[in-house]
Amino acid sequence: MSCILYVVIPCYKEEEVLPETARRLKEKMASYLAAGRISTASRVLFVNDGSTDRTWEIIRSLHEEDKLFAGVNLSRNRGHQNALLAGLETAVNEADVMVSMDADLQDDVDAMDEMLSRFEEGYDIVYGVRRRRDTDTAFKRATAQGFYRLMQGLGVDIVYNHADYRLMSKRAVQALCEFTEVNLFLRGIVPQIGFRWTTVEYDRAPRLAGESKYPLRKMLMFAADGITSFSIKPIRLVLLCGAVVCAVSLIMLIWTLVTKLLGHAIAGWSSLMCSIWFLGGLQLLGIGVVGEYVGKVYGEAKRRPRYIIESVLNEKE
Repeated sequence: MSCILYVVIPCYKEEEVLPETARRLKEKMASYLAAGRISTASRVLFVNDGSTDRTWEIIRSLHEEDKLFAGVNLSRNRGHQNALLAGLETAVNEADVMVSMDADLQDDVDAMDEMLSRFEEGYDIVYGVRRRRDTDTAFKRATAQGFYRLMQGLGVDIVYNHADYRLMSKRAVQALCEFTEVNLFLRGIVPQIGFRWTTVEYDRAPRLAGESKYPLRKMLMFAADGITSFSIKPIRLVLLCGAVVCAVSLIMLIWTLVTKLLGHAIAGWSSLMCSIWFLGGLQLLGIGVVGEYVGKVYGEAKRRPRYIIESVLNEKE
């Protein structure tokens, strides 16, 4: 029996690229239907993440023209990770397998062929992994690779060069729904599910149209969320720095006393100023790191909803 496939696509201000994205996905889904790989109940599910342009209007128009296209409209902008989760939690009630991808067509649509093959072989999760980063600038390539190495160094279970292009079975998404944290970092959460998984390599294309929704500021915030959501090693690093500074301070105290007893003149001003600035900066850094974790605890304790769905467009057979 053919499986029901839902392709879940978070959208934020994607009016320029949505028509072409819909056209390519319609062709791909039609090829799967013709080959008998998926059911006619399969859908392409666009999730509008509070866009202020014509994104939702285009999604409604696509749905009216072809019931292959479904839509979820969030009440306000909640961020890419929350929008993606909203789509998956909506789709899991109807689908046997779900594929998440971005709307900008940088993820290779044809890679879904091999993803579905791996699913048919019994894999619950198939990660789309970039084969190379030739299209990135040198700065973005270096920072991205540095981020993955840093996460792995901090003990976070994360798939190298994987973003959010992945296939998940129904039971994998149901397991994902059991993770209730508000601060979402799906690249770190999904590997914790633990079902049978594999990877599929693909080449990421340049963005077809529009602007990237992840400028440097958001990328840094996203990286900070990932680190603080899955590792307490930064706090331990602050503790280690404190211990080192205490040891150095003790050595300097002994040196100062010995120097004074020997009767040597001590200039002192420069070393004193350097010590004050260094210790002050270290204290502020430590407070900031601890504050980041306290803020995460504060956000989790309130248990506010991760998203609110305003409307859903999906006509079932």
